[in-house]
Amino acid sequence: MDDLATRLHDTDHSGADSHESGNDGARQMAIPLDNDRPEELALDAPAPPPAAKAEAQTAAPSRELVLSDFNPPDASPGERLIRFAYRMGIPGHTLAAPFRKPIRPRLLAAVQSPLKGDRVAGMALRAGHFLIHGVKDPIGQVDCSPAAKLTPPFERAIHGFTWLCDLSAGGTLPQCAPTAQRILEAWLDANGDPGQKGAAWKVENAGHRLLAWLVHAPLVLSQQDKGQCGRLMDAISETARWLDRNVTRADDRQGEVIGWCAITAAGLLMPEGKPRRLFGEAGLVRALGELVGDDGGVLSRSPLAQMDVIAALVDLSACYRATEMEPPQAIETMLGLLVPPLLALTHADGSLGNWQGAGAVSAEKVQALVQASGIRTRPLREPRQWGYQRVSARKGAQQAVLQFDTSPPPLARHARSGCASTLAFEFSHGDYRLVGNCGGAGFAGGQVPTRIEQGLRATAAHSTMVLGDSNSTAVLINGKLGNGVGAVDVDRRIVRTSQGDATRIEASHDGYAQRFGLLHRRILILREDGSELRGEDVLEPSGRKGKRGKVPYAIRFHLGPQVTLKLAESGKGATLSLPDGSYWQFHTSAEKLEAEESLWVDGEGRPHPVEQLVIQGLVSRGGGNFGWLLKKIG
Repeated sequence: MDDLATRLHDTDHSGADSHESGNDGARQMAIPLDNDRPEELALDAPAPPPAAKAEAQTAAPSRELVLSDFNPPDASPGERLIRFAYRMGIPGHTLAAPFRKPIRPRLLAAVQSPLKGDRVAGMALRAGHFLIHGVKDPIGQVDCSPAAKLTPPFERAIHGFTWLCDLSAGGTLPQCAPTAQRILEAWLDANGDPGQKGAAWKVENAGHRLLAWLVHAPLVLSQQDKGQCGRLMDAISETARWLDRNVTRADDRQGEVIGWCAITAAGLLMPEGKPRRLFGEAGLVRALGELVGDDGGVLSRSPLAQMDVIAALVDLSACYRATEMEPPQAIETMLGLLVPPLLALTHADGSLGNWQGAGAVSAEKVQALVQASGIRTRPLREPRQWGYQRVSARKGAQQAVLQFDTSPPPLARHARSGCASTLAFEFSHGDYRLVGNCGGAGFAGGQVPTRIEQGLRATAAHSTMVLGDSNSTAVLINGKLGNGVGAVDVDRRIVRTSQGDATRIEASHDGYAQRFGLLHRRILILREDGSELRGEDVLEPSGRKGKRGKVPYAIRFHLGPQVTLKLAESGKGATLSLPDGSYWQFHTSAEKLEAEESLWVDGEGRPHPVEQLVIQGLVSRGGGNFGWLLKKIG
């Protein structure tokens, strides 16, 4: 795995290549080539003939990400006036009780959140260590001052106080409260002034922190004297006022949504908070409309972002219940929209796929979050902006799940750990993942080294085709993406064959059109019993005439962590064995199938060494097609 990490780190910018493709700043993965190998490769698993009857389920082309539109909650004329006045800067106590002195900050109710933290991380905190994505760091050695340089996972945990949820699961209140208060006091000593600069006063971190203080108030308020309690209540009040003024200055819409959730919660739980609550509800609904697509998926297309927003809304709903108020219908509706896209990325074992920087979040965490949301629903069936096609096949108790990325990558303003993953797929059978993606870029800074973060976002880190050692969409710094895939056409249908029904998905993208004059089209056919997955990767000229010359290509299949690989003596196939004793055969008509090392990141941010199958060579710029078959044989 060290060699692979070095290769990922060594990916660099190529000025000439970037100029030719128009993708300035694209990160590129070095892929070894066999220049002596001819480009021939015929598909020995053809698509169903035209005569076969088909039940068409054609998906609309996902050409761009469209924003949803949400209106503020219904309010009376008086409430609208209060909301407007509060937005203009009139203090909440003046609007709520104009003839009374301001009330000392206090909390009106105790919140019972249905979200459960990580008990292992909570126990580590009680033992004196932060445990973040598998990395232990002594509490006393963590520098939380404004000048400290923390990795993104530690910055979010330390300044966002997201660790409070884990600590609450690590023991009883008397056992956990001293740890919480120790960390809180150290943090307030270093960052108590809202006028300071630094990570502590980013809108998203401040929003997470305020929401955590309000929801887990017993941990940070119990067993303290009046002076300490007063200091924390002043910090809560000051943070809420700071967010009132700065929430719209968040780095992106996701951070803004977290900030609005915190503002609304403060309006619910603090005296004379009605003006702030009205202000927060209107801002939250508007920000959600700009963050979430009309199919319920966040526009970053990240499962981690989807989970973060769901968790924030669950905590906010708990604040409403604590004050015996009903949440606005828009918030309940939004939770109902957000859960199905998340479920669409669950595999047969219930864990999440490795998409847009996420690792394979465990089935237990996904199930706990969905249960806490109170939403009972099925996975999203008709993705639009979310863009992930999901096919579920079953024979008896064995379920197979295919996930297929059939959408352009997120726009730069939405992306955080944006990946060039268009037309990549993941495939699982039963409890095991046969083919997946590396994932884990969103966990960089824990056990995943930050130096390979951009490599994990590259096209070569996904199970799809790569042309010319370059990304289908330019991978830039700070999680952003550049030029590349602009249009994806999708066609999905049920086909009837002599062996039974199968789901056929065909999708194409133009990410290599400008640079190489080629369109990539991929066809995936999964049998209804999940025992056979056929694929064809086709390259077609983007113009009327193909260009001369050849271009290197590589089709990569990153294998799951529990797959044992054995290449066939013929060099055209491989056997994949699983711990349950089942066997799968991979076959291609290419002259040679190769195995290389890879890595796979789990839901805790831990990288695992795995292998990948690679079909590679040179292909004419006039086009070509490459077929392959993955079939269960025992």
